Amino acid sequence: MHNPAITPPKAAPVPHRKPHLPEKTCAVCQRPFAWRKKWEKVWDEVRYCSDACRSRRSSAGAAAGSSAASASPTPGLRVPAGTPRRP
Repeated sequence: MHNPAITPPKAAPVPHRKPHLPEKTCAVCQRPFAWRKKWEKVWDEVRYCSDACRSRRSSAGAAAGSSAASASPTPGLRVPAGTPRRP
């Protein structure tokens, strides 16, 4: 049975949800993310929403750059002097 006399009142809504904070879009996942206190001094340089996106971006860029290098038969392979190369 429900007794309003002993039921605690509902929790008050959160006074604010910080709608005034600036937002950016992550360069990797394209999701919006809001300003954080830890980014206060470097907000202009912040491009990624998380460390995970930052590492994905750098590894994706490295993979794209290495695909051109992998066009050679064996990049980085050292062949001893005097060894004939295969055609």
